Amino acid sequence: MTETFKDILSIGGNSNALGKTDDVIKIVLEDKTRFSELYSCVFDDNAWVRMRAIDAVEKIGRVNPAWLLPYIDTFQSELAAVTQPSILWHLAQIYRQIELSDKQRVKAKLWLGGLLATTEIDWIVAANTMKTLVYFAENGYVSVDSARSLIEVQLNHKSNTVIRTAKKLLLQLSSSAH
Repeated sequence: MTETFKDILSIGGNSNALGKTDDVIKIVLEDKTRFSELYSCVFDDNAWVRMRAIDAVEKIGRVNPAWLLPYIDTFQSELAAVTQPSILWHLAQIYRQIELSDKQRVKAKLWLGGLLATTEIDWIVAANTMKTLVYFAENGYVSVDSARSLIEVQLNHKSNTVIRTAKKLLLQLSSSAH
């Protein structure tokens, strides 16, 4: 009997280690028909399986962004409301990798703005969300002023990494606005 992706992604227990996530990525890249099985793991009851599954989905999207397109509406309706940081930061990364429709882009902008409107956000989520917002601004999907004001909120974040990232991205926005 073949191990399920849930079984494989469960290896490593309850730790931030990615376990055998790379094995799953390799399997899916060799057999696209298994992508939906991986995708279903993003909704697993086990938070560690979800973390590893979304990591795999995002990394597969780097190689084959088109594979993610059929799932974006579900991502936006079912994942945008979760609170698990690993889901949120990978979703922010995915938004930089694929070509969203106008309707999807509007939802993404609202979601990004909602996350960045407060400093009560996980530091990795904040960093990835800001990077995606800058990507959106540089591509004309959101105004530079709007992006700047949301990133400025993160200058008050408790994480020095977020503050440094915000300063760097504000400089990037300033140079791209000219």
